[in-house]
Amino acid sequence: MANEVLQSIRDLLPTIAERAREVDESRHVPDAAIADLQQAGVLKMLQPKRYGGAEGDPVEFYEVVRAISGACGSTGWVASVLGVHPWHLALFDQRAQDDVWGENDSELISSAYAPVGKLVPVEGGFELTGNWRFSSGCEHASWALLGGLVFGAEGRPVDFMTVLVPRSDYSIQDVWDVVGMRGTASNEITVTKAFVPEYRTIRNYDTAQLRGRGQKVNSGPLYRLPFATIFTSAIAAPIVGVVAGCHESYLTMMRERVRLSLGGGRFAEDQAAQVAVARAASEIDAAMLQMDRNVRDLWNLARAGEDLPMWMRLRARRDQVRATERSLEAIDLLFKTSGGNSLTRGNPIERAWRDAHAGSVHVANEPERALALYGRGAFGLPFEDNLV
Repeated sequence: MANEVLQSIRDLLPTIAERAREVDESRHVPDAAIADLQQAGVLKMLQPKRYGGAEGDPVEFYEVVRAISGACGSTGWVASVLGVHPWHLALFDQRAQDDVWGENDSELISSAYAPVGKLVPVEGGFELTGNWRFSSGCEHASWALLGGLVFGAEGRPVDFMTVLVPRSDYSIQDVWDVVGMRGTASNEITVTKAFVPEYRTIRNYDTAQLRGRGQKVNSGPLYRLPFATIFTSAIAAPIVGVVAGCHESYLTMMRERVRLSLGGGRFAEDQAAQVAVARAASEIDAAMLQMDRNVRDLWNLARAGEDLPMWMRLRARRDQVRATERSLEAIDLLFKTSGGNSLTRGNPIERAWRDAHAGSVHVANEPERALALYGRGAFGLPFEDNLV
């Protein structure tokens, strides 16, 4: 079946590209762009049908994210993270889902999953305090998914949870002024002694074990997939998309370029430039094909009601971080060969280079740990990690 959302998004890509420089300079994606994404159905692709979502094919979601990111990295990143959170909320208790979508199924959710919050058990739930950095797109959201450690009676952490908090319980500090992905407005969230009812919490261990109370009402195969695959793919897909878009910009800009040095001549006729384009295209294709293959294989097993083997989950994590590495290799090659004109601030190649490298530092894109986990599994050694 055709990816209908992708078809709708293609009509928006020229406008998204026109806004890209403004998004970069203003450090946020405008409300009009978010409204366009909502109208096109991007942010409901992974949302349960019972709450007005498409509950669709995750591979199609990543295709859409890549397309948007090719036009504007920051817009693609925000679309990806805001679009993946409905999937995570679907694992929560039905009451938590009703709190968010009961009156308005278009409510958006941001996140900051690092376990920096302190959760103290109280009657009926927990008291939450903390300060979280890097909550992308939080200005557009009315709820946040926040990571925290549960502290026991002896004052030591005893569990790791993700909790759902309404906008009225936290403040946002505008601190995001960075090198790349500038428009994601990945600002800080602060919570001080907010009450979180128990039903708005989920244990990260349970999520890693493919368990969630929300599966009682959202019983479809989409919500039996691993968080580690769905979320980390949502963090890698924008980077792959940025680089794929940069490759197209590179071809357009360099096709008619005439060198002023190195003997002159058309750049496109230089064998070194031809090899660079080929190598970059191959890395981009490999990144896309491996990621899509892995998600599709898991998706097909889930739809068939079969167990998801650990080797397949490890492979998905392996190829997700390798997709980021491949993308950086490709864009570094393009940037290096594009010449001094591409150094100009706001140039599409320069902006894409900054965005790809900025996105790569997210913990989900850190390669060494993920590759070591795959290696341990391949050797039959024990391992434990919530991002598998």
